[in-house]
Amino acid sequence: MARVSAPALSVVIPVYNEESEIERILRAVRAAVEARVADWEILVVDNASTDRTAQLAAPLLDEERVRLVTNDHNRGKGYSIRRGMLETRGALRLMCDADCEPSLASLDDMLAAAEAADVVVGSRLSDDADVRRAQPLRRRLVGSSFLLLCRAIMRPPAKDVFCGFKLFRGEAAEAIFSRTRLDGWTFDLEALALAEALGYRVRPCGIVWVNRPESRLSIGATIVPVLRELFAARRHVRRVARAQRARGGPALAGAGSQR
Repeated sequence: MARVSAPALSVVIPVYNEESEIERILRAVRAAVEARVADWEILVVDNASTDRTAQLAAPLLDEERVRLVTNDHNRGKGYSIRRGMLETRGALRLMCDADCEPSLASLDDMLAAAEAADVVVGSRLSDDADVRRAQPLRRRLVGSSFLLLCRAIMRPPAKDVFCGFKLFRGEAAEAIFSRTRLDGWTFDLEALALAEALGYRVRPCGIVWVNRPESRLSIGATIVPVLRELFAARRHVRRVARAQRARGGPALAGAGSQR
């Protein structure tokens, strides 16, 4: 029988061709949430994988606690996260990339930070972060330059925008992701800018993080279309902010951000 009440914590795991990681991350996430909350759910959003991701995940699924949904075609990480955040029901909703297993050690810190925030951004740049394997120097230089450019365009209320470990209060997740439009990997910028535009409290939280050497992302190959998307997203966020002010100001009293 399906649960009537909303779970305390939902975890959204976006995946694409993760046959080498899916079993390990599902077991690790399940163990982490079971140790912390009594009522929880995990939703895997498969972005139309072409490998055995869904097949290998199947034995670890169950109808109530751990589910998998599959996009009809490859729609992008932003679409997958939006779908997951809006299909889950948790009072808190955690975005957890398929390589986030080391960061689960920081879940207690994230949950504690959520007591005074609506969006907790896992950060590899905070003084209290524990980065155990950094990216290669060349990738760090390219990534840092690109991040500075993205932040100049969108001005998100966080420094480490693209870390795939973020925790949202349920109300904030629904308000933010019902408004996001970016389907690709830069969706974080739009989501965090919308969080600030809507008046939600955004806080960083230093986390344990280990670089994944086999990352598929190539910034150089995508920079031009990405910048076009971000300028369109900035216009969208500004429209949302104006509408929010017209309705009487921020969504929450005392709202603000801490970079």
